[in-house]
Amino acid sequence: MKLKAAAMLLLTTVSLAAQTGRPSIANVMAALDRVQAFRATAMSSDGRMVAWIGDVPGGSAAFLRELPSGEIRRATKQAGSRAAREQDPAWSPDGRTLAYLSDADTPGQLQICLAGAAQRCVTKIKGQVARPAWSPDGQRIAVLYVAGSSQQTGALVAHKPDSGVVGEDFEEQRIAIVDVASGGVREISPASLYVYDYDWSPDGKAFVAEATEGSGTNNYWTAQLYVVQADSGETKSIWKPPLQIAGPRWSPDGRSIAVIHGIMSDEGATGGDIYLVPAQGGPAKNVTPNLEGSARSLAWTAKNEIVFDEFMDGKSAIMRMTASGASRTALWTAEQQIQYVSIASKADAAASAVVQSFAKAPEVYAGPLGPSWPAQTQTNTTIAPVTGPSKMLHWRSDTYSNVQGWLLYPANVDPSRKYPMVVSIHGGPSSAHYPNFPQRWHAVLPSQGYFVLLPNPRGSYGSGEAFTQANVRDFGYGDLRDIVAGVDAAVKAAPIDPERVGIVGWSYGGYMSMWAVTQTNRFKAAVAGAGIANWQSYYGQNKIDQWMMPFFGASVYDKPEIYARSSPIAFIKQAKTPTLVLHGDRDSEVPTPQGYEFWHALKTLKVPTELVVYQDEGHAILKPDHVRDIEERLVAWFDRYLMR
Repeated sequence: MKLKAAAMLLLTTVSLAAQTGRPSIANVMAALDRVQAFRATAMSSDGRMVAWIGDVPGGSAAFLRELPSGEIRRATKQAGSRAAREQDPAWSPDGRTLAYLSDADTPGQLQICLAGAAQRCVTKIKGQVARPAWSPDGQRIAVLYVAGSSQQTGALVAHKPDSGVVGEDFEEQRIAIVDVASGGVREISPASLYVYDYDWSPDGKAFVAEATEGSGTNNYWTAQLYVVQADSGETKSIWKPPLQIAGPRWSPDGRSIAVIHGIMSDEGATGGDIYLVPAQGGPAKNVTPNLEGSARSLAWTAKNEIVFDEFMDGKSAIMRMTASGASRTALWTAEQQIQYVSIASKADAAASAVVQSFAKAPEVYAGPLGPSWPAQTQTNTTIAPVTGPSKMLHWRSDTYSNVQGWLLYPANVDPSRKYPMVVSIHGGPSSAHYPNFPQRWHAVLPSQGYFVLLPNPRGSYGSGEAFTQANVRDFGYGDLRDIVAGVDAAVKAAPIDPERVGIVGWSYGGYMSMWAVTQTNRFKAAVAGAGIANWQSYYGQNKIDQWMMPFFGASVYDKPEIYARSSPIAFIKQAKTPTLVLHGDRDSEVPTPQGYEFWHALKTLKVPTELVVYQDEGHAILKPDHVRDIEERLVAWFDRYLMR
């Protein structure tokens, strides 16, 4: 984008804000920055103690509290004049000692630390470490460990620039055991396996591991279920699932492994049915074959029951069921988002989680589940949303009679006026819009006088596994029909001008924005962030090509026509919609050539377009100045074409 044109566009937005009395975007972003995030919770097995990770100025810290109303205290003191980074709390089996990761002792390097009768860090690890879990006897702590690595794991971070001979240059994440008394570290799982998640066996002699051979970034979609012996490291695959798995947990009786299985487009963005796999190997059984929503996490209780977090028709629930799946009971449900659920395995129906909604910023909840599940923090209670109210919508599409989504209102809507609306498409596609406290453009756009529609079309979580798989080998077609039907429903539900509708999205949402403007003129402006313009060229450019196999059914070299059929570039001459294209320059999931290809085509065809590339950013844009720039640019873009 030329600087002069950019300055004029942003000045137009500032001038319009002054004329209409809209708050400045800088002030809106400052208000959003006041929201303090919580990044984990942990409940002791007896339900007596809860711990969590919360934001502190410049970093994060572990906190703990005795229930029901003990004093909140910090696990460690501030590390001198700097803020520490802390994460992943885990209670010992007896509930007396909290393990967590902290760089308080070694800046930039997480260590395993303990809070309890004595506070100390027990390791001197060098490398990436995550997810500590105590052995059943409380003498050892296991972790996920990438020895010697300084690169954060996962595909969202900015990738290392290629140089020299390019090949399979990757690091393995292994299970390691730490002796609590000595601090000694011993790597257990094979060096050839990348382990995503794991759990101890109830006798402490083995682990169940969700793992894959080769690159962890690229091969999550081929992960299998393994049993790893804790003494010898001997490893055996007990299930090669047809789709993706997440969150394996060993039953208290030692006989079964419960795991979530389904089609998942991103490791860590979990949803699916719950399967039981015999610990000795054998056929896996789906114990939730008629689940109306999507299971997101699970845990066992001491009574050999399964408690799981389910997202269903726009609501979150914590469910309890028998191991066979024959009986299910809702322990808590609400139109809210819950994250980082931790179950008190030996207490009846007690749990902790981070809870939020469109109207209430996140807080930590912990204690007995039910209508009065108590909040344990009041960190964000004074923070009000910058949006107006929200409304859950349901609508009929061509195939589905009950597609779900939300409509976010601007503040102080005048029913005698007609307002513009922007449709925001979530990434994935195996994901969902959840009822969480609005951030980024979900907050900024309503603050500037826009309605925002958040649809969960086919391919989303929340309506059963068949619905999540309904866009397999059909990217762009059925999900766009669901989205357009949602626009019609929103126009009927609120004072929205049907001639002033835009579309925005990131990742798969960016793809859908690109796709939409090549299929319909319904949208008068679009913003596509990290979108895929050409599935055929994308297959050979990205560093995670294995994710495409479950969705397309074959490689691009075997079935190029399937990839071409869903590529926006194949229909580019139909595009007339002004489109802003945004991208990180070190994105391994969706490389920048995809943005260049779409922008270049629109420019050649004289369709209004601009391309903005953010330096040293990966798939997730994280630098605060870049985040603010995106919000300013997209508002300016929509103002130019939708606001009058």
